[in-house]
Amino acid sequence: MIVVMNTDADPDDVQAVKSKILDMKLEVYESIGLNYHLIGIVGDTSKVDAESFTGIQSVKKVIHVQEPYKKASRLFHPEDSVISVGDKTIGANKLAIIAGPCSVESREQIIHVAEKVREAGAGLPIVVELMSADKLDLYEQDVDIIQIGARNMQNFELLKAVGQTRKPILLKRGLSATIEELLMAAEYIMAGGNENIILCERGIRTFENYTRNTLDLSAIPAIKKSSHLPVIVDPSHASGIWWMVEPLAKAAVAVGADGIMVEVHNDPANALCDGSQSIKPEKFKHLVESIREIARIQNREI
Repeated sequence: MIVVMNTDADPDDVQAVKSKILDMKLEVYESIGLNYHLIGIVGDTSKVDAESFTGIQSVKKVIHVQEPYKKASRLFHPEDSVISVGDKTIGANKLAIIAGPCSVESREQIIHVAEKVREAGAGLPIVVELMSADKLDLYEQDVDIIQIGARNMQNFELLKAVGQTRKPILLKRGLSATIEELLMAAEYIMAGGNENIILCERGIRTFENYTRNTLDLSAIPAIKKSSHLPVIVDPSHASGIWWMVEPLAKAAVAVGADGIMVEVHNDPANALCDGSQSIKPEKFKHLVESIREIARIQNREI
């Protein structure tokens, strides 16, 4: 449920709405923009009388939210969220480029790939996948973004744990998860207080076996219509085939993805894992140049 306030709402009226919500043992979620002032009610609102708010002078209307997710909903937060990662941002008119090998094989390898992807246009904040909640302390200092892999999307103990940190979370869609289930997983993290979430479409399981997974490009506009959270695409895991990565990445940017996540390896043929879906640095450079043109047409920056 959302209480829509007048943009010039009296502070006393705003406080009256908040107090009424808190008195019902429910949670307040406030969102203020240039042209809106929303007070979301989070919790079991089945017994909340909407008319009890309309008597407050600065209340414009009350909206019932049908979706089970609230904080992740665009109704609660109409403007796109922009996630800060060091001196970089993900969301709005910025197109994020995340690239690197699946695993660290040696100091020389990771430094070499990092230098090459930086030269091509990728950012250098560090993204590392967290597999277990008891390892979270190890990620607090040297990791910039914590990744929750597809197979852990509904690992609720892990989601609760990263909800307690304030580091950006890269949440990958599960292999058989619906869009609503992905947003509900994000909601679980946000319930802990961490709203720095980046969603990732990385392909879902279908009956097609030509590719590793099936990239669901329709999920991008669907998520952006339903949620304010930024969403990126991982064409490497989606296809599992290196020569498909560039066309899928370009398609993802064209339909409005906020970024791409690409596996880059200096020697894919001898990679310890996922070599078949990794591209070499020179191919990655060409990929960035090609999507830069698409971004320019969309008035977006890399």
